[in-house]
Amino acid sequence: MTLREKIADEIRRLGPIPFSRYMEMCLYDPQLGYYSRNDEQFGKAGDFYTSSDVHAVFGRLLSRQFEEMWRALDSPSRFNILELGPGRGLFAQDVLDWSQKKFPNFFDAIDYVLVESSPALRTRLDQTLRDHVHAGKAEIVGELPAALGNPTIVFANEFFDALPVKVLSSSGELEIDLSGGDVDGDRLVEKSATPCPEALHFLDRYSVHPQPGERVEVALAAQQYMENIAARLKHGFVVAIDYGYTREEQLAGRHLGTVTGYRKHGTNTSVYDAPGEQDITAHVNFTALQAAAGKHGMNMLGLVTQAQFLMGIGEENQFADAFEECRLPQERAKVALQLKHLVSPAGMGESFHVLIMSKGLEKGSATGLSGLKFAR
Repeated sequence: MTLREKIADEIRRLGPIPFSRYMEMCLYDPQLGYYSRNDEQFGKAGDFYTSSDVHAVFGRLLSRQFEEMWRALDSPSRFNILELGPGRGLFAQDVLDWSQKKFPNFFDAIDYVLVESSPALRTRLDQTLRDHVHAGKAEIVGELPAALGNPTIVFANEFFDALPVKVLSSSGELEIDLSGGDVDGDRLVEKSATPCPEALHFLDRYSVHPQPGERVEVALAAQQYMENIAARLKHGFVVAIDYGYTREEQLAGRHLGTVTGYRKHGTNTSVYDAPGEQDITAHVNFTALQAAAGKHGMNMLGLVTQAQFLMGIGEENQFADAFEECRLPQERAKVALQLKHLVSPAGMGESFHVLIMSKGLEKGSATGLSGLKFAR
């Protein structure tokens, strides 16, 4: 059975499904979902790449920021880094390797936990991080730990954009149906239904109500996940990096209808093509994420562009982390182009934002973080 047939079977049995359910099945079905497949989704050979695929300097710079956060937490002897949706594990590998080389006291304290729901990706992570796993430095788990007792940094790079969203238009909530009832092979078609009260409340508080011809995403799953993190975290930080927006930007008419399919490094015009064989994302509502975390005592430290964040961390040593292994001018030139892609507006520098929050810290102890140096 293909995933399209599985989706059609559920619709025949239960009736039209919300778009959030369709997105959930496409990405996370245990056997047939996009992230459950054994294919290569990441990097040049896959459908998209993340900052860690560009150059190891991304993880190296973040290791500097994490070490600074560790010191802001009074340098505890046991310290967790909890990474959500770690992909192939390149970021974790870069952070651990660089910390071991440059910040040995920090490295000694680290317990690195990778949260990955996909069994296929957990297997790949175990291969990538074999040395650190065997040394007891890294642990791979299938779900968010029930409690975060040690001081912890929760890190999420392009995680919240892949959580299922509801989609609302002026006609109602988007549902997925079949074009011809019970006939096998029917096309997936869109229809409208009455929105649930939770979705309307989300629009009232954190988003905007769509005008005719507009669509707006309602990220209830992301809010719930952030609430779970904030409730379990007693002492530490959350660092979330993603493409996204604030409610103020939506009020200005931007970031409406952002659901997008990605395949072979290009955007797909229809998220209904080849279910389970393409990534589906939606821009992140940072206003809603911050509010969800605030319900459980987390404090907002800043929301900056990725360019501001990385420039703040790398300024002190002029990005020496990127060029340390370069021996020839052409090697430096290549790395300079990769670094430019991470920080320039034409690359990932302005489209990605970094949300930083804290909990349980002494007032003022985290105000001097390098990553917030260039916050506007």
